Amino acid sequence: MIQSFYRLMIELTNGKWTSSILKRFALSKASRFFIPSFTKLYQINESEMEKNLKDYHTLHDFFTRKLKAGARTPDQNPQSVSSPVDAVIEDVGIIEPSHIITVKGKDYSIKEMLGDDRKVEKYSGGHYMIFYLSPSHYHRIHSPVSGKVVDQWTLGGKSYPVNKYGLKYGKDSLSKNYRKITEVKQDEGGFISIVKVGAMFVNSIEVIHEGDELVKGNEMAYFSFGSTVVLLFEKNSFEPLPSIHVPFDVNVGDCIGYISSVRST
Repeated sequence: MIQSFYRLMIELTNGKWTSSILKRFALSKASRFFIPSFTKLYQINESEMEKNLKDYHTLHDFFTRKLKAGARTPDQNPQSVSSPVDAVIEDVGIIEPSHIITVKGKDYSIKEMLGDDRKVEKYSGGHYMIFYLSPSHYHRIHSPVSGKVVDQWTLGGKSYPVNKYGLKYGKDSLSKNYRKITEVKQDEGGFISIVKVGAMFVNSIEVIHEGDELVKGNEMAYFSFGSTVVLLFEKNSFEPLPSIHVPFDVNVGDCIGYISSVRST
């Protein structure tokens, strides 16, 4: 009953027109009047922001804000993997041989998430990690590893909520939402897929890195609203920190685990 009601409300509010209206408002100059109350409501740390509050001219500008230089520093160990976002780690686990991950008691197919049957086998038995960004979080995405981009593609249309209720009651949000995927061959290890999942209403995911080389800690993309990043690691290529017990708060650059010695060939 709860699941059916939740899905009905989302379908009614996540249509083409409602999404368009919200996006248009976030880009309008009138939206700037909501920035102070938004900041207070979500207790956003103004001291970290690159600009003063009055210098953001729209809600979109504020959502996609940058931080001051040095506000986030990636872990310097070349074998470490760093958090790509400020977020809450909602889940971490092993991808089943059937290419399934189970999040909040709900099964998600990574074959459907990636949309490419040729890519999924390398991730079977590997780790996955799910990072949820609320509207209060810094929305820029930084590379968790150094390596070479081997592929990049876009899938999906509508976007359903990706918070804990969306993951539990929603309509396969991780595998069906609008999403942009970047697959990287790590300098120090195997393959990793960085799945950037769009949030409710606003599908904007902007990829900003140039070329095919990623450096750990450098910006690679940003969201225009709260959303989710899913990291998929090739089998035997990653070991998460044992101290991570979900839900677990992280910032960009925090060490989340280490590249394993077993490498791809």
